[in-house]
Amino acid sequence: MDISKIEKIVGLSSAEFFRYLLAAGVLWLFFYVFRRRHWLHRKIITKAPRGRDIRRELGLSLLTCLIYGLVGLFSIYAIAQGWTQYYGKIAKHGWPWFWISTILTIFLHDAYFYWTHRLMHHPKLYPLMHKAHHRSTNPTPWAAYAFDPLEAIVQAAIFPLVTFLYPISGQAFLLFMLWQISFNVIGHAGFEIYPSWFLKSWLGKFFNTPTNHTMHHQYFRGNYGLYFNFWDRLMGTNHPDYEKRFEAVTTRPAVSGESGIS
Repeated sequence: MDISKIEKIVGLSSAEFFRYLLAAGVLWLFFYVFRRRHWLHRKIITKAPRGRDIRRELGLSLLTCLIYGLVGLFSIYAIAQGWTQYYGKIAKHGWPWFWISTILTIFLHDAYFYWTHRLMHHPKLYPLMHKAHHRSTNPTPWAAYAFDPLEAIVQAAIFPLVTFLYPISGQAFLLFMLWQISFNVIGHAGFEIYPSWFLKSWLGKFFNTPTNHTMHHQYFRGNYGLYFNFWDRLMGTNHPDYEKRFEAVTTRPAVSGESGIS
């Protein structure tokens, strides 16, 4: 591999890790440092995450970003060869398609995630692809990218897949990536951010919550969705105690004088 390719991999990986570091770091500082007392009653699993688990999550996340850089290099090569429908200027297909393609990619990724995630829970694939992620039974924002290398490849494959399927601009994909990383770190934050009425509304039937994904990490089964809850509802894979757990967390009273997570 020549120096220019190595530089591209490093550049792509660094950019992805910076975005991840920014998103996860902001949530970590907010929930676990500056506003810890205020949000303590919303901690889904009340125990504090262990330091060695956080270090493991950071190390795996760094490896994931490196793999994303490798897949990004392949995507650049595919674009250069004319194999994809990627384009650079929004004007080529117009603003309506910019928004349609962004929303389409979000829904496509949600379906892709649900089914690949369920597949990775197969007993023969789980030890090879998904076990490292589930070592975070009390997840923090740093768990969002804490993948086995094979899982990281599967997760990164959404970019070339999308560019092969339909036209998408670099700006639309960047907007999708910002959505993806924001929703991902919130889902792994370990704190419930939504109000107690949320699951009783149409929004709660549609969108996932941090409680939903934390329960997946805690119990290893059910709650396979990423952004939306309709696949779990359609396939009957929501954890049976999901709504009860959400209500318990969101109605837990704040305790005056809270000093930290137990």
